[in-house]
Amino acid sequence: MNSKPKIFIILTPGFPANEEDSNCLPAQQLFVRELHRLFPGLGIIVLSFQYPNTGRTYSWEGCRVIAFGGKNRGKLWRWVLWQRIKKVLKSLSEENEIQGLLSFWCGECALIGSGFAKKNKLRHYTWILGQDAKSENKYVKWIGPKPGELIALSDFLRDEFNKNHSVLPAYTIPNGIDAGEFANKGIERDIDICCAGSLIILKQYDRAISIIEQISDSIPGIRAMICGEGIERNHLESLVKSLKMDNNISFTGELPHEQVLKIMQRSKIFLHTSSYEGFSGACLEALAAGTNVISFCKPMQSVINHWYIVDSEEEMLHKALKILLDPGTCYNPSYPYLMKDSTKKIMELFPCK
Repeated sequence: MNSKPKIFIILTPGFPANEEDSNCLPAQQLFVRELHRLFPGLGIIVLSFQYPNTGRTYSWEGCRVIAFGGKNRGKLWRWVLWQRIKKVLKSLSEENEIQGLLSFWCGECALIGSGFAKKNKLRHYTWILGQDAKSENKYVKWIGPKPGELIALSDFLRDEFNKNHSVLPAYTIPNGIDAGEFANKGIERDIDICCAGSLIILKQYDRAISIIEQISDSIPGIRAMICGEGIERNHLESLVKSLKMDNNISFTGELPHEQVLKIMQRSKIFLHTSSYEGFSGACLEALAAGTNVISFCKPMQSVINHWYIVDSEEEMLHKALKILLDPGTCYNPSYPYLMKDSTKKIMELFPCK
């Protein structure tokens, strides 16, 4: 009798609709890519709950993706979605040998994944990735996770989760990047400051604009770019216009991920004004691009070279000015965490061979 195929299941709220959908959770798709590369004999199946919006099964870089098209509908729709996913999990377990399950975020994916794993005596871990560590997360109470079932993306998230839910994740495995995505040689740094991410209130881009406007007093020709799209764009563009900074600050809109990386490689400073962040992949990418990073959020207890943590807008302004006005500022690439290493550490928790 032939043995069943060995598979590894990832449960996620969303996943790229195709291989060109580079802006959909770039860190998570990099993890899946590295997982497929490191374990070529393991069948990787991604169950994507909400996005893509259309339910279908497709191949993504050699991995099987089953999208349920939940579209973030609530109440009865959500319950029906969960039943469909449970049915697929049952079918997968009957046809394959499941080596383990990993849920992205401690939310509905972890609720379904942990419940299925306990019922079938399988190993399951939840990777806490950001706002799921906040006290408002109602799923934590429903899941009732044990410390040994939780992986925090950063020291900050580990402590935040423990503070809010009285459960200290046993593992901390950070975000990472692919150093091969960066070709830093021979690129002129003609952009003084760049920002990148969703244009939402949480990211506080109005503070970035204020800082850039104040820097223009010392550097009149300062050039800044804000990459991304979101509901705050009209407000932010109006703010730039009111400050008469149209010639200094430009909005790119949503760009393919590789184009954002190229802009980072042309930049001197990556300004990260978000009020809350688990472990910004964009900040790690900026470091790999040789850009100096300034942020309010400190993901790890250890010091990361060329990443400056500040406590106020005034302190961020002074640090940015110091970097821009110092002719000896270093723009060497830094790679504090690589996704291939993070992937290996996570998979050491599973019995995969």
